[in-house]
Amino acid sequence: MSDAVLKLEGIEKRFGSVTAVDRVDLAVEAGEFFSLLGPSGSGKTTLLRIIAGLETPDRGRVVIAGRDVTLLPPYERGIGMVFQDFLLFPHKTVAENVAFPLKMQNVPPAERLEQLHWALKLVRLDGFEGRYPHQLSGGQKQRVALARGLVARPALLLLDEPLANLDRELRKEMEVEVRRFQVELGIPFVYVTHNQEEALTMSDRMAVMHRGRFEQVGPKLEVYARPATRFVASFVGFANRLSGRLVALDGGRGTLDCNGLRLAVVPPPGAATGTAIEYFLKSERIRIVPGEDAADAEAAGDNRVAGTLRDVIFKGQYADYLVDLPNGLGLTVSGAPDLAGLGKDRPVTLSWPVEAGDAFPAEEA
Repeated sequence: MSDAVLKLEGIEKRFGSVTAVDRVDLAVEAGEFFSLLGPSGSGKTTLLRIIAGLETPDRGRVVIAGRDVTLLPPYERGIGMVFQDFLLFPHKTVAENVAFPLKMQNVPPAERLEQLHWALKLVRLDGFEGRYPHQLSGGQKQRVALARGLVARPALLLLDEPLANLDRELRKEMEVEVRRFQVELGIPFVYVTHNQEEALTMSDRMAVMHRGRFEQVGPKLEVYARPATRFVASFVGFANRLSGRLVALDGGRGTLDCNGLRLAVVPPPGAATGTAIEYFLKSERIRIVPGEDAADAEAAGDNRVAGTLRDVIFKGQYADYLVDLPNGLGLTVSGAPDLAGLGKDRPVTLSWPVEAGDAFPAEEA
């Protein structure tokens, strides 16, 4: 990436016997919203702290805007930072909190005031200059933290789970706002989260981290729709998981036996007959129709399975249909709530394209 503002080259970090970050390479372009997504303990926050200069890597380089900043302190890196707990000074006003980075950089008072007004207007807090943190709502505190991170117009903004402490409705509102700030400013954001909805809502690209490594890096739609590894398939989106063995291979298609249920799948590369498989199928990729007649399936190559509707969980704009299969397994189907009035224990037929599921070799015990 010739326009990369951030480059990580072979970053490694260990804490005793634990490898927190393991040989990570990354390039983030100008104007890009990039998310580091992963569960707790995956290494994403450690990696962000290395980018920020709060941790020093054992190996590798951090390059920001063409400068090797690996050994520089945070205040010399030209970055902004926003943290989960806001970290506002309780005894300082909104204006003093936001202008604090400019004061530390010895920005002249007149320029400091101009940038302060710009930042507060950006986050829609102009008029709040004289208030103290205890006089603000959670969303307003988050906006102050964002304004403080942006006030110096950094080359790169780092955000560590900044919405984690907000309630659900406010978090959804702030997801849109944070994305708006990034688009308006045109500077790259690197955003750490364990919340896949946040990452999918805001990101241009994302990296899924697991055990200190990147499992997959790419555009968010690609990561969601075409997981590259078993872990990504299980972590991103809600997917049904079935276990079985390949019992037949025919060109680019395979037959998977799941406790007597035969499914057509795209086999993983190099898989042979008899390979133990874990099969992931996102709930929204399945079509559900009442009755046992499979003639309504969309294409001749679809998987079609008869089942019994056990329950319907109505969620407003969509519903989750819990379906029991004859072999004792179950599938969850997400779709329009049209069938939410169906009674329990009704026969239904499920269908999905062969390419809708993702098959991976089963993880060895």
